[in-house]
Amino acid sequence: MSNQGRKDRGWRKPRASSEVLLTARKIYVLPTKAGFGLLLALIVMLLAAINYQNSMAYGLTFLLASLALLSLLHTWRNLWRLQLQPAGVSHCFVKQAAGFQIKLLNSPRGAERLALGIGWQGAQLQWVDLAKGAEQVIQLHLVGQRRGSLAAPSIRLVSTYPLGIWQAWSHFQLKQSALVYPEPLALPLASQVAGEQQDQQASQARQAGVDDYEGLRQWQAGESLRRVNWKAWSRGQGLLVKAFNQLTGSQQQLDFASLSGDVEQRLSVLTYHVLALTEQQQSFSLHLPQTSIGPGQGLGHLEACLQALALVGEGHA
Repeated sequence: MSNQGRKDRGWRKPRASSEVLLTARKIYVLPTKAGFGLLLALIVMLLAAINYQNSMAYGLTFLLASLALLSLLHTWRNLWRLQLQPAGVSHCFVKQAAGFQIKLLNSPRGAERLALGIGWQGAQLQWVDLAKGAEQVIQLHLVGQRRGSLAAPSIRLVSTYPLGIWQAWSHFQLKQSALVYPEPLALPLASQVAGEQQDQQASQARQAGVDDYEGLRQWQAGESLRRVNWKAWSRGQGLLVKAFNQLTGSQQQLDFASLSGDVEQRLSVLTYHVLALTEQQQSFSLHLPQTSIGPGQGLGHLEACLQALALVGEGHA
């Protein structure tokens, strides 16, 4: 790990906040390796100037020292008064990466921000530029190793602009959390055998045309004339077609209590079937410890079920 990483770990962990404004007290500055090299060179040049009483050596030494101090000010100002806000999250399944969106805002009265590096502590940085009055949203990824709520860790913001001899940095934590859904596991449900038999019977009935007769209704343009009741037409009742109510399979119930295995395995199996039934556009209900959802279908129903599965045992489901 780099020296900068060890320094960052030595600072007290910041409190999570919904918005961060980088004030003077939140920005730290130290020389980079190039900066330490320049400092050593300036010391050698100053000793040589003193030893030889050379005015040009004095002038060059003080000129370079002035440039270094001016660069220090610009490096510090590149972070000063920069504002950061959470801008949303994207959820994930176990062993996949969740996305944390972070908005960087630059005041219209602020200077242009160049070569800003942002990332998790100890991770690779993303580099961005920010014009006056501009805002930009970046996304940091974090792999969810376990099911549940995944809070955003500490973020590091750095700058070595303009000369690379100083590094200004700040670390903070935003109030952001993503959901890590259980990893889908393709195992059959304990109650699936009877349900599959009923669905198979219904499917065979539909294929054989065995539907429930519902009555007559008006013919609509575009419908096949084969379904027209010509006897009713001959009696002057107009074009009427036979309406049927198709047989459907039984509604699927996903029940945590009916499964075997440990908690995580059960949740993974339920997650797989929630995704499968949603893809098949089937209505289903979900029964978990302390909560039940449904019946329903569609993306909204899917999101509610995945959220409940992710938060089982955390007091949120």
